[in-house]
Amino acid sequence: MKHTLILLTASLTAVAACAPAEPLKPVPGGQIGVLQQGFYVCELPGDATGAAGIRQAEQDFSVHNASRYSTATGRGTYLLTGDLVVMTSGPKKGKKFRKLSNNFLRELNAAGEETDLRCVRRVQNNR
Repeated sequence: MKHTLILLTASLTAVAACAPAEPLKPVPGGQIGVLQQGFYVCELPGDATGAAGIRQAEQDFSVHNASRYSTATGRGTYLLTGDLVVMTSGPKKGKKFRKLSNNFLRELNAAGEETDLRCVRRVQNNR
């Protein structure tokens, strides 16, 4: 029993010596994540005289598991770091979005500024 206690103490001391002296720093760009799975309907804002949004069906896409998405023209992958979504392959390759909530994305232009295009995940109450 005493021998086991000595081995346990030595093991714990070795583990403590390997622990980082400083807390882990945040990953550049933010935590890696995934988008909510489902169908994202894309639209431009409407105006007070008509519809609240003007559908841009050619921009619609579906999000699947394993950081994959699909459109009417093909499939691809994306990377979500923090609130930045980058389409890394497929028909939307190079497109970037800002994740504003679990169900709402805003397209970014080449300068990283938000555009008017918004993509909203279709949920039970907005079919």
